[in-house]
Amino acid sequence: MDLSLSEEQQQIADSAAIFLAEASAMPAVRAASQRADGLDPELWRGIGELGWCGVHLPEAAGGLGLGLVELALLQEQLGLRLACVPFFDSVVLAASALRDLPDSPVAQDCLQQLATGEIIATLALPEGVASQATARLAGNGWVLDGDWPLVGSAAMAHVLLLPAQSAAGESLLFAVPANAPGLQVRALATLDATRSMAAVQASAVALPAGACIGRGDFLDSLLQRVTQLGAIALAAEQVGVAQQCLDLTLAYAAQRSQFDRPIASFQAVKHRCAQMLVALEGARSAVYGAACIADTAPDAAVLLFHAAQARVAATEAAQFCSREAIQLHGGVGFTWEFDPHLYLRRAQASSQRLGPVTWWLEQVAAQLLDAPEETP
Repeated sequence: MDLSLSEEQQQIADSAAIFLAEASAMPAVRAASQRADGLDPELWRGIGELGWCGVHLPEAAGGLGLGLVELALLQEQLGLRLACVPFFDSVVLAASALRDLPDSPVAQDCLQQLATGEIIATLALPEGVASQATARLAGNGWVLDGDWPLVGSAAMAHVLLLPAQSAAGESLLFAVPANAPGLQVRALATLDATRSMAAVQASAVALPAGACIGRGDFLDSLLQRVTQLGAIALAAEQVGVAQQCLDLTLAYAAQRSQFDRPIASFQAVKHRCAQMLVALEGARSAVYGAACIADTAPDAAVLLFHAAQARVAATEAAQFCSREAIQLHGGVGFTWEFDPHLYLRRAQASSQRLGPVTWWLEQVAAQLLDAPEETP
């Protein structure tokens, strides 16, 4: 498989890098991470004006009609700059789910607004803590009750996509306005201050019939696919984290002197930087390959395998490179004034999103062990 970028894709990556280098410089990141909602509003407005929010959405919905490869290229640059915006939650997860719900007018209306960045949406997916949510019919609508303990960007979202179950055990998905009576969203203090997480609680939230935008086996398959696509996009973000850790380390090693020599000249430092590069490039290849495969509309088994491969490789690369960056920055690496600890926090927090590495390995193992043996 040829993983080299086309001219158009390279232009997307280059333009994103140039824009974010200025719009999401570290002083802006630190300022946004201290806000109550964790959002950089000017950066989000600029992203919407550039059309990034609709990069993988159909043109009929106001998007650009591109694929997961282009989305992954943007995710990589956003991760490299620790951008304080809900791109992953609103564009990658929520918009991807809404895109495949063509029979729901509510979903398509939300999608039109998401494509321009006019609104922010979030999709509650399991984040290591199971949600307890039920919905029951009441007159011409629904009543929703439940808790979703960890929902990305919920504190800044206008619409929350919340899964629940009926009394009969059927899977349901609801589009719930953030200002719905009975809905509470509580921002959480987390390890990674550059990414917003919140706990969501619904207490007898009354919703119209149209608020139920998906149900049944189709919904289960859809959420499974969105999780796998999200894992690839999150892996791309982790590649960006690993890349910046390497770049920061190389810059620091070139200017930090010991025994009247830059520490970059020491063989031990060179070897550790080389190990960072090997981990980074292996992860990047896995991510680009998985994104290319995803754009061919593979079956569920193939997508799961490649999503898991990208997720595992990128998670391990981000964690390894961020730890090495801390170490190779010496005594200043963990201090608040220097940046490596921010990338370590992102790497550690992202390692648990959409399930840890062990969960993804278990899914692939189960798939391989349950597969029928091939006959010669």
